[in-house]
Amino acid sequence: MARRYISDLQAGDRIEDDVFLIRSKDLRTTTQGGLYIHAVLVDRSGQLLARQWQASEEGYKKMPEGGFLRFKGRVENYKGNPQFIIDAMRPAEAGSFEIADFLPTTHKDMEMLWARTKEILASIKQPELAAIMKAFLDDEPLMAKFRKAPAAAVMHHAYIGGLMEHTVSLLELALKVIPQYPKLSLDLVLAGLFLHDIGKSSELSFETSIGYSDEGQLLGHITLAVGWIDQKVSQLNEKRETPISDRIRWALQHIVLSHHGRYEFGSPKLPAIPEAVAIHYLDNLDAKVTMFLAEIENDRDTQSQWTNYNRALETKIYKPNICGPGDER
Repeated sequence: MARRYISDLQAGDRIEDDVFLIRSKDLRTTTQGGLYIHAVLVDRSGQLLARQWQASEEGYKKMPEGGFLRFKGRVENYKGNPQFIIDAMRPAEAGSFEIADFLPTTHKDMEMLWARTKEILASIKQPELAAIMKAFLDDEPLMAKFRKAPAAAVMHHAYIGGLMEHTVSLLELALKVIPQYPKLSLDLVLAGLFLHDIGKSSELSFETSIGYSDEGQLLGHITLAVGWIDQKVSQLNEKRETPISDRIRWALQHIVLSHHGRYEFGSPKLPAIPEAVAIHYLDNLDAKVTMFLAEIENDRDTQSQWTNYNRALETKIYKPNICGPGDER
């Protein structure tokens, strides 16, 4: 039987023995004092809010977060969107389902994204930055992960190829925006944008599901990228073909360290050079707009002009395309 994807499910549908990936789970208490499981199930088409009433701690512990189970239950309407009520769960045997069914992937052409990445980086003329970019691009094991990695586990571009899609979007933005500020170095901005999230190639795991690797949990993508820059610069300086100054190395590392923009958002440093603050705002622009559009696209309540409240964005989103043809985005 052909698999039914989450995007096709409607209120009233029955699920008899379908496999889903458990993205997150939480054991909560009802107002009457009973226990229920709140979970998010996913496949490559999207995610589905799930609940199991009259739950137990034993059943909760048997749910493998980041793993797979077979589910039985029914789909209901919850605030205009489908909600899955779990009746039963059982193990999903390895080999009885396709892993590819659970890994969302960019809709963009990944070969074209990679070609465009290399094309834009090849335009960098500053010799030291150009040499560092070449050192990264020539690192095929790292680039293989970069081309496939998501840009996040949940927030934005959280799918295979998402990191490269996000990076290319930022490089294109820089080509349009930075010439407005001729005192900024476009070369430094392009190099910084390429490297700002490159650590996510190892921070995130994406072989069977999207989550965090042990290395990512222990170190984080910022620390990883700063270390990789140090390694590439040291290797280049040992070869003595294009000596890299401390000033260039520090600038790239500073961009990585400061690109989240604020301490409370995980930046060890605040932007202290103009190129760094430009990168922070370009990064935030692409991430936030992508999240807004994804929230609208994934909302399935055709009766409401507003999405549900998004905790990460701290707002509901108005769905109509105000100045476009009709009301469709």
